[in-house]
Amino acid sequence: MRPFDPRLLRTAPAARPPVAVLAVVGVVQGLTTIGLAFAITSLVVAVVRGHAVAVPMVWCAGLFAARAGLAWVAERVAAWAGVEVTTALRRALLTRWLSLPAERRPAPDRAVTLAAQGAATVEPYAARFLPALVAAVVVPVFAVVALVWVDWLSALIVVLTLPLLPFFAALIGKTTQDDTDKRWAALAALGGHFLDVMRGLPTLVSYGRARRQVEVIDEVSQRHRVATMRTLKLAFMSSAALELLASISVAIVAVSVGIRLTHGSMTLSAGLVAILLSPEAYWPIRRVGAEFHAAADGAEAIDGILAALAPNAATDRAAGPEGALAAPSDREEVGVRVAGLTYRYPGSDTPVLTGLTLTAEPGLTVLTGPSGVGKTTLLEVIAGLREPTAGTVRAGSVHLVTQRPFLPAGTVREALTLERDATDAQLWDALRAVGLDGFIASTPHALSTPLGDDGFGLSAGQRARLALARATLSDARVLLLDEPTAHLDRDASAVVHDLIADLAARHTVLVVTHRPELLARADQHVHLEPEAVRAR
Repeated sequence: MRPFDPRLLRTAPAARPPVAVLAVVGVVQGLTTIGLAFAITSLVVAVVRGHAVAVPMVWCAGLFAARAGLAWVAERVAAWAGVEVTTALRRALLTRWLSLPAERRPAPDRAVTLAAQGAATVEPYAARFLPALVAAVVVPVFAVVALVWVDWLSALIVVLTLPLLPFFAALIGKTTQDDTDKRWAALAALGGHFLDVMRGLPTLVSYGRARRQVEVIDEVSQRHRVATMRTLKLAFMSSAALELLASISVAIVAVSVGIRLTHGSMTLSAGLVAILLSPEAYWPIRRVGAEFHAAADGAEAIDGILAALAPNAATDRAAGPEGALAAPSDREEVGVRVAGLTYRYPGSDTPVLTGLTLTAEPGLTVLTGPSGVGKTTLLEVIAGLREPTAGTVRAGSVHLVTQRPFLPAGTVREALTLERDATDAQLWDALRAVGLDGFIASTPHALSTPLGDDGFGLSAGQRARLALARATLSDARVLLLDEPTAHLDRDASAVVHDLIADLAARHTVLVVTHRPELLARADQHVHLEPEAVRAR
């Protein structure tokens, strides 16, 4: 059985307050449980002996209410902790991966599985397993201490039998862990295959192979189903085993108390307290075992997430095969300096860029060349998204506009600012510069117009111009534009060309384009060819 991993709190500091509250609530719940056992005993003894029951009844009612209130608080705080941990882990994962070059990021299928399904499965681990773990640490200790004070023999029986529950839970949990590993691997394979199928669906349809993929996905799904059912079977068996052990242990205490009550060697009050407290010593551990199975996926995902978040100097600062690292970007730089740049994709022996040397000063530099020659790759290396195999790259602060720019789900204002400060007047000026002001002004909510995920609701040309408008708001010294007019008609392209020329007067602008109109405005033209680089 997996213990609580403190690295979760270092990774998700927002979860520290709810976890601390859970610990306090667990301690108070333990004290309430002990007090309730004594209150019920007092009430029963008062009824049997014909004494006044008002005071014991008040104590029982108050403790029952307190216990119910603490349970409600524990549920709310546990849900809070689960959401905080899940959100913090997903944010930390995305931040970590975005800070790495493309070569050191995980494969898309693993990244999607870990950030989506993996982070989501941590929530029951944090919201249910951790509170149960707190109760399992606190309540049995309080129960045993109270039993020692009331009846040392019952306490001895509990102390001798109590370790059997975590022992068997650990044995069964080991088997469950192995099955969970297999099920997680099946889920990752299913997610990766489904992602590959979705990416290649147009090609599969064109070659008539789409139907075959239905059978393959069904086969992988069946493997995941079988692994899931096997894990559930083990979970039910382990719960039954723990229940049986706990029931036998409580029965031993009850038989011992009953025999001594029959012989008059034990008082009714002590016997009732012993019988009421002994199940409370076993119940939290039984709950931990049950909740562990419910959170087994989260426990498995935690290893992958924490491994992905762990700093690795050897990996983060690893040199390329030829021993060269890209020099860090310097915000004081105003241009771009590339020296001896060689880049090859991971797993490829053929470099896409070889020995490239390039200097771009403030002004407009146009990159041209046939498709596949590495123009987009060069922009990504300059932007720091990829790490060169050899050579050095120095650049000022960079703003990259890709052929498919990122637009978050939200409003037009949020898509333009990305949480940066900008006045509405600046936003309208940016939209006017790309010719979108009229369209946005005609919408019912103007700058507050909602956009779907990835700019859903806008055409490809409108998305491209919105990304260019965002670039005009950037304070970056270097602007990298990849085919900015690929989806625009002639009139819209003319507007964008004017904007690019205006930006080049204040920034270093590198543009990948096939438009001769923009090439005519270039201060420098760099033509990339498969085997050579020729500057004009």
